[in-house]
Amino acid sequence: MRYLFLAALCGLMSGPASAVVSRVSVVSDQVADVSSLAGWKHSYLRDTMTDEQKAMAIWKSVVAHQYQDAPPSEYLQYEGLVLDPIKMFNVYGYSFCGVASSEVQCLARYVGLEARGWTIRAHVVPEIFYGGGWHMFDASLVNYFTREDGSVASVEDIVAAVKAWHAANPGYLGNNEKLSAFQRQDGWTGWHRGPRLLTTCPFYDAGGWWPAGTHGWSSTMQEYDGSTLFPYSSGFSQGYQVNIQLRPGERLVRNWSNKGLHVNAGGDAPGCLTGVSGRDSMRSTPRFGDLAPGRIGNGTLSFDLPLRAPDFAETCLAVDNLATEPAGSVTLKDAARPGSLVLRMPSSYVYLTGSLALDADVGAGGGVALAFSENNGLDWQPLADVTESGARTIDLTAQVLRRYDYRLRVTLRGQGTMLKGLRLSHDIQHSQRPLPALAQGQNTIHFASPAQEGTITVEGSTSPGNRGKQVLATDFHPTLEAVEPEFLRLKEGAGSVTFPVTTPGDMTRLRINGFYRARDAKDTWEIEVSFDDGKTYAPVGSVHGPTVAMTTNLPDVPAPPHTRSALVRWRGTQRNTLCLFNARIDADYAEPAGRFEPVRITYRWTEDGQPKEDVHIAKTADETYTIACPAVPTMRSITLELAR
Repeated sequence: MRYLFLAALCGLMSGPASAVVSRVSVVSDQVADVSSLAGWKHSYLRDTMTDEQKAMAIWKSVVAHQYQDAPPSEYLQYEGLVLDPIKMFNVYGYSFCGVASSEVQCLARYVGLEARGWTIRAHVVPEIFYGGGWHMFDASLVNYFTREDGSVASVEDIVAAVKAWHAANPGYLGNNEKLSAFQRQDGWTGWHRGPRLLTTCPFYDAGGWWPAGTHGWSSTMQEYDGSTLFPYSSGFSQGYQVNIQLRPGERLVRNWSNKGLHVNAGGDAPGCLTGVSGRDSMRSTPRFGDLAPGRIGNGTLSFDLPLRAPDFAETCLAVDNLATEPAGSVTLKDAARPGSLVLRMPSSYVYLTGSLALDADVGAGGGVALAFSENNGLDWQPLADVTESGARTIDLTAQVLRRYDYRLRVTLRGQGTMLKGLRLSHDIQHSQRPLPALAQGQNTIHFASPAQEGTITVEGSTSPGNRGKQVLATDFHPTLEAVEPEFLRLKEGAGSVTFPVTTPGDMTRLRINGFYRARDAKDTWEIEVSFDDGKTYAPVGSVHGPTVAMTTNLPDVPAPPHTRSALVRWRGTQRNTLCLFNARIDADYAEPAGRFEPVRITYRWTEDGQPKEDVHIAKTADETYTIACPAVPTMRSITLELAR
């Protein structure tokens, strides 16, 4: 019952329903839809494909959507990296080899193919199993190698070929200077005298460089020399989906440009922050379908709280003792006690900055208190207590950086206290690559809002050192039995981790993901769900060792009708080392007052230096229209908002 109490405490069991148009999607016929695993599969795979063709398509999709660069750090998943391919494709679009390897493994396992990872010298690569053998697909340096029969070689094949060459050509092993000189011989054709398996690779250019030009034949001869070679499943995360939601007063702008902002604020900027597609180290991106002028995009998400009925009450997550005035303000119903509102601010793209613009009249002895929650309303931290009338701006960047969702509580007190305006503004980061770009000629645009669903996510870092950088797993109030908070590590032979999750509307399904360490074959996690406050649990799946790090695909769990709370439990049995590095729970729910309303879609671009604009109002939840571009367009922005 304590979880039902927590839900009531968070303001989720009562109050008005939030008016929102959900799962807003705008897709161009020029760009693949990768907004979810299902969308990615529909874009890249066909039922008639062989396993080899599926593996090739998986590799191509990761190459197309992730550029090799210094990785983004969210301090959320294992080693602080971003290990969810759908999040990587949509939010970032750049990282390094270990992440690309995990993405290939994730997508392969998602479609039923066996996959694994290898650590080689200064590099990490994945393999996919089909046709009775393993095959290496390197999506970070953009290559694979083919045997004489045309089949894709394995890591062991490549290592054997390189080792044999070194044995026949002593003095080059581990010597970058000599290998580079060998590559440059005879006008950059010396590398053609290397191992045949490498020289026949179609991804080297004439000088022996990989498509990005950052690594080449001499690198390969060191990476696969066998000095470092061990299997390593780097693990992955799943659960992120693009779910654009729009309320009255809300506007999302995504730009095919950036203003220098990125998630590693205060750290080294990735090279692609200023990179241009088709040039320098990004010279190969158009080869794989990239229509964007760059890779990192900075957009904006803003929300002007409507202060007139009925939008005010419907837009808030919860309202207590507040009323709207005809002039467009909010006052206390009963001045003898405080009144409050709670707003939820979910975003499909990572927050980089935040600001709150407040305009209020404060009565004698009254005030406006502002509080922030990063853990779905379970706890609140004070932001400010405004005791003087007027307009002011409060910086939220420290609170929202690296977050995808938060809640704001506004509490009015005192006779005459009045809320006259509230605006939330954020810079966000998104990848330019999957945005629905236009090309020269006729472009077909598909708009859809197929389901009025929201999602509550429970996910936090298991490293206490990340406090302040990221919400922690323990901030979501899990019950730990014989489990240490750090890395959710089992203390002894048996224990469990149980997370509560509560939704504002009727839950439709649970999507559960975990990233595990289970060193022994007898190390086991059993994943279970309860929809009756812990009275009974139903099994969802299990994870068994031995592995250093792994993820397993679990089926979606349908929720019983009229359910708004659940418990998700990982029950562990340990022989060696058992950890739950990252638990992610996505609870999809029907928005209580979710409904379709017309959406305004504004495209901006230039042709031959001239500004162009197309404004379309989607009047139904599924419609198609066209945009003609007589000349090659340079994309600028796409804006989504309700057409009011």
